[in-house]
This record gives sequence, C-alpha cells and structure tokens, in this order.
Amino acid sequence: VVFGKGALQVFLIALPFRLFAGGPLGDGKFWFPWIHIDDIVGMYQWALENREVRGPVNCTAPDVRRQRDFASEMGRALGRPSWFPTPAFALRLALGDFSNLVLHGQRAEPRVAQAQGYAYRFPTLQTGLADVLG
Repeated sequence: VVFGKGALQVFLIALPFRLFAGGPLGDGKFWFPWIHIDDIVGMYQWALENREVRGPVNCTAPDVRRQRDFASEMGRALGRPSWFPTPAFALRLALGDFSNLVLHGQRAEPRVAQAQGYAYRFPTLQTGLADVLG
C-alpha cells in the first residue's frame, strides 16, 4: 500500500478508526507491506541515478508489519481504539474475489535498497502515518 497525503486509500483505511470501529482485517496475521509516496518516488529516482543498483528492488518501507500491527498503529495515530476486527467472511461477502487482495499479503523486504544505502524519509510506520494523517 502506498500512503500519501490526501490519498483515497488512506481516507478509506482511516474511516472506520475515525468512527471508533477500526481494527484488524480478518485474523490480521498476514503481512502488510507499505511505503510512503515520497519514499517510492525517491527510491525510483535513487535507483535510476545509482549505477550500483541492479535487478529487482522491493519498494517497501523497512518497517515490515503484520496487518494487526498496522491496525494498532493506525488507531494509535488517530487516538482511536483498534478493537473491532472485520471478519474475513464479511470481507469475502462484500468484496468477492477482491477480498483475496485484502486478506493476504507477502512479506516484502527492501533488502536491495537497504544494502545499497537508500535513505528513507519515512522508515517507520509511525512516521509515515504521522505525515499522512497530520
């Protein structure tokens, strides 16, 4: 997920929390890769300018989290509880096949970016959320 100020997905993810109904999706155990828009743009520029970078680069933040941890951090950032999980069956009913994208994630780590010295502006979920929600 790419976060940016004013982004629709940030609004949609934050809405249940703002209404005191936020929490993890399904069991919340799946990985939730994320990155701030400023870092993804910066990483593209860095990769184009740095001749040492070769092969695929995972454009994700180094603060790899599970979805339940993301939900807790979102609640904390908004000063709201993160106690109301959305059951997987409800997401499947509402979203159909799209629910697979919501309920499953991969642990994507930015090993190449870190090894080659990319300097993140928003390396932690806390700093990323503070920027887009502030």
